[in-house]
Amino acid sequence: MIKLNFHEGLIPVVVQDAKTKTVLMMAYANEEAVNLTQITGFAHYYSRSRKKLWKKGEESGHFQTVTEIHVDCDSDAVLYLVNQAGAACHEGYESCFFRDIEGNLLYKPIFDPVKVYKK
Repeated sequence: MIKLNFHEGLIPVVVQDAKTKTVLMMAYANEEAVNLTQITGFAHYYSRSRKKLWKKGEESGHFQTVTEIHVDCDSDAVLYLVNQAGAACHEGYESCFFRDIEGNLLYKPIFDPVKVYKK
């Protein structure tokens, strides 16, 4: 297995839909998250703001089943190809990249985050 180069214990993870190739999100993972992703087949990440490991979909039910993991040329970033259940974005959009640089919406929301997260 390739030795990943973590920076301050983390590595960036770009997440792409395995079928459509739409970029869904970008997050960070620590070594434990990458290992759990490999073992379980479900995407795991490390939340820098909450300072904890998390499984995508644990609150929303919008899980990511990882079909492939690719590593970049410097081994300092990874790409998860996933089958996404529901939406990837916690704001209710298919992709976290739902706006252009001017702030124009590129997608319509799939769900209401207030109802899903009840916060």
